[in-house]
Amino acid sequence: MAITKNAKRGVRVSTRKRVVNDVLRRTMKEAVKAVRKDVLAKKVKEVGADLSLAFKALDKAAKRGTIKKGQANRKKSRLAKAVAKLSN
Repeated sequence: MAITKNAKRGVRVSTRKRVVNDVLRRTMKEAVKAVRKDVLAKKVKEVGADLSLAFKALDKAAKRGTIKKGQANRKKSRLAKAVAKLSN
């Protein structure tokens, strides 16, 4: 348990940050799963909207520091590649 004033403040701050990171991570994962599901089901119409939402979620998570920029770029690249394969 935190004893000093600064340690108690650190606990509060890290709790707030954890909640924000969890929300961003969950949003990102749900968006990526939706795109993967559309690709597997070969839903060409829905995949465009879902891909846009996934890109937005990945960019936001990278901007806030929940994931690193390179990881976001890698995930976006792989999603775009899968969608391009679907449309061909």
